[in-house]
Amino acid sequence: MKAREFALKLGLTEEEYGKIEKGLAREPNENELGMFSVMWSEHCSYKNTRRELRKFPTTGPAVLVKAGEENAGVVDAGDGLALAYKIESHNHPSAVEPFQGAATGVGGILRDIFTMGARPVAFMDSLRFGRPEAKGEAGRRTRSLIKGVVSGISHYGNCVGVPTVGGELVFDPAYEGNPLVNVFCLGTLRHDQIRRGAAKGVGNPVFYVGAKTGRDGLAGAAFASRDLTEESKADRPAVQVGDPFVGKLLFEACLELYAKPDLVVGVQDMGAAGLTCSTCETASRGGSGIEIELDQVPQRETGMTPYEILLSESQERMLIIVHKGREKELKDIFAKWGLDAAEIGFVTETGKVVVKAAGKVVAEVPARLLADDAPVYEREAKVPAKLAERQKLDLKKILPAQPKVREDLLKLAASPATGSRRWVWNQYDHMVGLRTVVRPGGDAAVLRIEKSGGGWVHVAMTLDGNGRWCAQDPREGSKALVAEACRNLACAGAVPLGLTDNLNYGNPHDPEIFWTLREGVEGMAEACRFFDLPVTGGNVSLYNQSPAGPIHPTPVVGVVGKVEEGVRLVGGVFGKGGGVVLLLGAEGGGGLGASLYLQEVHGVLAGKLGKVDLEGEKKLHGLMRGVLKLAGVRAAHDVGEGGILWAVAEMVMGEGSAGGEVTIPCGQGERAEEALFGEGAGRILVEVEEGVVGEVERLAGEAGVGCKRLGVTGGTELKMVCGSVEEKWGVRELQKLFTESLPRALEGE
Repeated sequence: MKAREFALKLGLTEEEYGKIEKGLAREPNENELGMFSVMWSEHCSYKNTRRELRKFPTTGPAVLVKAGEENAGVVDAGDGLALAYKIESHNHPSAVEPFQGAATGVGGILRDIFTMGARPVAFMDSLRFGRPEAKGEAGRRTRSLIKGVVSGISHYGNCVGVPTVGGELVFDPAYEGNPLVNVFCLGTLRHDQIRRGAAKGVGNPVFYVGAKTGRDGLAGAAFASRDLTEESKADRPAVQVGDPFVGKLLFEACLELYAKPDLVVGVQDMGAAGLTCSTCETASRGGSGIEIELDQVPQRETGMTPYEILLSESQERMLIIVHKGREKELKDIFAKWGLDAAEIGFVTETGKVVVKAAGKVVAEVPARLLADDAPVYEREAKVPAKLAERQKLDLKKILPAQPKVREDLLKLAASPATGSRRWVWNQYDHMVGLRTVVRPGGDAAVLRIEKSGGGWVHVAMTLDGNGRWCAQDPREGSKALVAEACRNLACAGAVPLGLTDNLNYGNPHDPEIFWTLREGVEGMAEACRFFDLPVTGGNVSLYNQSPAGPIHPTPVVGVVGKVEEGVRLVGGVFGKGGGVVLLLGAEGGGGLGASLYLQEVHGVLAGKLGKVDLEGEKKLHGLMRGVLKLAGVRAAHDVGEGGILWAVAEMVMGEGSAGGEVTIPCGQGERAEEALFGEGAGRILVEVEEGVVGEVERLAGEAGVGCKRLGVTGGTELKMVCGSVEEKWGVRELQKLFTESLPRALEGE
C-alpha cells in the first residue's frame, strides 16, 4: 500500500500527510505513519482545541507545574506540601468494553500522578449514562454499562489501595449512545519531590519498566478521536486491559526509585500512544533525541511487529531515564517488586526518535515534529440554528394550573436521576489509607494530609458538570459550573487552589458543536480569572456522539482547595433537630430554565440560565468560610440542581436526619415552582444553633451577603410554606424513595 493511501486509512488528512512528508524531507514508512496517526490524533495533540485552551488562565502564586508542562498540574498547599492532580476521560473504551474501559481509565490517571513524584491518595469520578429505567434494549444496555463501569472503577481503585471519595453520576437520554467516564486523581508530595518528564544527558540509559507489551490497546488514541458507530464494537482490541496488582507494584517501585538522590533524570507514563508517546515527548521536552531497540522491549506475545510494539497501549508501563552508571540501582528496585526493567536505549543529541528492530532502523522521526508540531486548526463556529427555539420557555404550557408541589418532590425523590448514590460508593473503598474526613455524598470530599513536620493539612476536592445548563447556554452554564465547584469547596471551608477540566463534546467539524465548545471555554476562562483560579491541565474528549446524535456539551471541572485554619467541618444533613435554618446569598429561584425539575417532573428541556453573579458568589464563598469558624454551625449544603426545596429535602434524607419546618420566599408574580425548584446560583443553606444566628447575620452584613431565616429543624416531617402553598412530607417516606430509586432502576424490567 502506498504511503499516502496508508496515511488516509489511518485517519490522517491529505494536508497532514503533506506536512509529514515535508518535515521528514522524504516519504514516511508505515511505522512512522502509525506513530504520526496517534500523536497527531485529537486525543494526543489537541489540534482542534489548542487555540481555545490558550484562553485559560494558567498561572498563579500557588502553581508549581503549569498546564501543558508535564503529565499533571501541581500546586502549593503550604508547609512544603504540594498537590498533583488531573482528570482524564475514557469514554469510547468504556462504551465498547465498560469494565476494562473504566478500569484502565483509573490506571491511566493513576500513572499521570505518580509520574510527577506524588503518592496517589484519592480518586473521584464523573459518570454519565442514558436512563437506567428505560424499557427494551436501550435500558438493558444502559444498565449493563453502569454496572460494568462502576465495577471497573471499584476493581482497580480498591486493588491499588487508593480511595474513591466522591464524584457525580448523571442519567440523561443525551448520553444513551455515548456514556462519559471521567476520572480524577489527587496525589501528595513535597516540593523537592516533583519529577519531570524530560530526556537529558547524552548517553544516559533509557529503561522500560512495568508490565510486558501486548497487542491490547493498539492505536487507542486514534480510536478515541472518532465518532462511535454501530461498528465500534470491532474496536475492542483498541481497549487496554489493566492489571491493578501490577499497577500497585509499579507505583510503589517508582516512588522507591524516586527516593534515591540524583538517580532519575526523567520519567514518563506509557499511556495514550504508548512507547511512541513516551519516547518522543521526553526527547522533545529535553531538547534531545532517543534511540531504542525494540528487540529489548519485554513482550508477552510472540511475533509482534515494530508497528504493534510502537502503538500498543498495554497498561502499567513507564519509561525512565537514569544517570549512566547507576543502572543496577534501578534494576535491583524493580527486581525486588517483581517487575520487568529492560534497558532499551539511550539519550542522543540528534533531536530524533530513532527506532531499531534487530539492529535495523525501522523509524526515524524528529521528536518535536511528533510531539509538538502537530497542525493546529481553527474550526468554523456557528450559533446552533435551533438554540433560540430551545431557549424559549412558556411555563403556562408546561405547569399545571395549580401547583402540585407535594407530588413534584416525591417524583424527584423517586427518580434514579436524583436518588441516593450509596449503591455506587458502597462498592468503593473510600476509607483505605485513613485520610478520608468527609466521605462521599457531601458537597466536597475532604482528606487529611500529614505535614512533614507533624500535624495535618485538610484538602478538599469536588467534581462538577451539567450538560443541561451547557446545552441551553454554554457560556453561562460553564461559568455556573466553576462557581458551583468553588461554592462546594466553600461548604467545606476551603480556598480553591487550582482547577482541572475535562471538556466532553461532539465532533469539532460540526460548526454548531464547535461554537458550543468555544463558548464553554470562554465562560469557564472568565469565571476562573474572576476567582483567581488557575487551570493546571486536563483533558479534551471530542467525537462523543453516536448514530443517535451528539451528547450534551459537557465540560466537567475538578477543583482542589485547602481548608482554612480554624474551620469546623460539618456534614450536609440536619442532625438531632433544634437548629435554625438560614439561607445565605441570593433570594429567588432564578427561573426554571434548563432545570432538573422541568426535565424530571415534566420531561422538558427548555429555557436558559440567568446571568451568573460572580461577584456575589465570591462574597458568599468568603462568608461561608468565616461562618464555619464559628461554634454552633451544624450543617451546610449548597443550593444547586433541583433548587432550594430539593436542597432542603436532601438535608432531611440523610441517615438519622431530623425533619424541619421552613418558609421559602416567593416573589411577587413568581410561581411557587419557580421559587422552589429554580436553580439560581449563589445560595447556601446552613443549620446553626439559635445562639449563633446573630453572629452569622453580623458576618453576612459585613460581607454584603443576604442572610434570611427560613425555619427550624426537628421532628419527623418536612413542612414547607411558599406563598399560598403549604405542604408536608414524612421524612421516612422521602428517605425510602431516595435510597431505593437507583437500585430499583438497576433491577430492570
